Amino acid sequence: MAITKPFDENIEQYENWFTENKYAYKSELNAIKNLIPLGKKGIEVGIGSGLFAKPLNIKEGVEPSEKMRKLAKQRGLQVIDGIGENLPLPSEDYDFALMVTTICFLDDVLKSFGEINRILKPGGSFIIGFVDKNSPLGKIYQKHKNENPFYRYATFYSTGKIINLLKKQGFSIGRITQTVFGNLSKINFVQKIKEGYGKGSFVCIEAKKES
Repeated sequence: MAITKPFDENIEQYENWFTENKYAYKSELNAIKNLIPLGKKGIEVGIGSGLFAKPLNIKEGVEPSEKMRKLAKQRGLQVIDGIGENLPLPSEDYDFALMVTTICFLDDVLKSFGEINRILKPGGSFIIGFVDKNSPLGKIYQKHKNENPFYRYATFYSTGKIINLLKKQGFSIGRITQTVFGNLSKINFVQKIKEGYGKGSFVCIEAKKES
């Protein structure tokens, strides 16, 4: 069952996080943008209120939260109701798909990755941005998860686990990059993107569907 209640009930708090942590947010945006193929047809699964899709010029999305969908539509995005495990989308229709911090709220990550594989064209890209379970920020979120209206419902994953799940659904792994280094509250500039994982709290994985 889709986890929508915390997002419907705390949408203002959700939006405020990106204002209060604007440099971490911009760092995440840059890391994702670096992996998105230019001039291609894409969709964001778990588009939320559109705070990533809009600046990344992704025009379509899927989102189960009614209030998040409404706000994303107000931002000029095309959003349909749906969940990652059962996407109401045609097969082999998109050049790329994006998920940002969506995996920790899915009921069945493996099934959702299978759905992403289905909707991508042969050779298409799947870009995933998430907070690594083993990173400094991931450890803080887990330690204090019951104090947060969103993360109390979340399941965090390591980069290694996500890579294994992607491979199980037939994806090959491309580039892996990381950003958001150090204490979140002390980030006061847009940080660099570094290859690999293990140091940055926000990791981006580029996975490829077989051609």
